[in-house]
Amino acid sequence: QVQLVESGGGLVQAGGSLRLSCVVSGTIFSLNTMGWYRQAPGKQRELVARITSGGSTDYGDSVKGRFTIARDNAKNTVYLQMNNLKPENTAVYYCNALSPSASTWFNYWGQGTQVAVSS
Repeated sequence: QVQLVESGGGLVQAGGSLRLSCVVSGTIFSLNTMGWYRQAPGKQRELVARITSGGSTDYGDSVKGRFTIARDNAKNTVYLQMNNLKPENTAVYYCNALSPSASTWFNYWGQGTQVAVSS
């Protein structure tokens, strides 16, 4: 059974920082493309950042230069370092794993962690 468990969310003032973590079990973590997505009330879920098995990264335009995604394959963990947070970053943040299997990919989600940024 695949599980993704996020942690690290909370309430922070604008300009502050948070680090989210996502521990994955039940897959070969090193082969996964890992991502962070977020969903604010009344909005669609959007990509925040992702990192491939080879370490290539890409980011949503609004977080470039402020957020950093990283992975530790030895710990089956992906991180999202969020600096200079803004009120518009308030959302539920979800960890995502794209896990290869034979000729297809499986898509897994965590339960989400709330990030709230006060002005």
